[in-house]
Amino acid sequence: MDDHETVQLGFASLLGHCADISLQASVASVHELEAVADDLDLVVLDVRLSDGSTVDENVAWLRERGLNVLVFTAADNASEVRAASRAGVLGIVRKSESREVIVDAVREAALGNPVVTTDWAAALDSDPELAAAGLSPKEQEVLAHYASGDKSVAVAHRAGLSASTVAEYVRRIRHKYAMAGRPAATKVDLYKRAVEDGILPPPHS
Repeated sequence: MDDHETVQLGFASLLGHCADISLQASVASVHELEAVADDLDLVVLDVRLSDGSTVDENVAWLRERGLNVLVFTAADNASEVRAASRAGVLGIVRKSESREVIVDAVREAALGNPVVTTDWAAALDSDPELAAAGLSPKEQEVLAHYASGDKSVAVAHRAGLSASTVAEYVRRIRHKYAMAGRPAATKVDLYKRAVEDGILPPPHS
């Protein structure tokens, strides 16, 4: 998604030879995706649009609709890159990268996998809020139940969500902690992070 027609055409051409990737829409504003949101696996988002929106607002709007987001940028503004990261994107890829790198990033992100690049890592390393995972209140609620030992079905019941939505929340929580430099690959790791962040009380001695 980009508000420059030449960039839209170039991106369409870039993906045109990929039999496993289908470009569903090219738009200049996130709100134009409302009608086709259910048909999308991934939104490739320019970090800066001309409609006055911010990258964190756009990512939040897309994530609320269950859409994965890959940011496509000139990467010339570290604060925007950090804002996108904290908003929950799967990765950030520079427009100047090779066709192979960009296509591979799209493939990985479409599968829901994080795409970590050198530019992204550099922006995160300079982030004064690096240690904070930036979990939303609902993510904290899911983490509290899940890290306490509840199965996904029980977490879903307690949080008023479906089991598949709980799985997506847990994936997103792991991703946020990984991007904050505090990986949580196991349930025990998630419990430790929850205690560290005051989401759960420390264990009794």
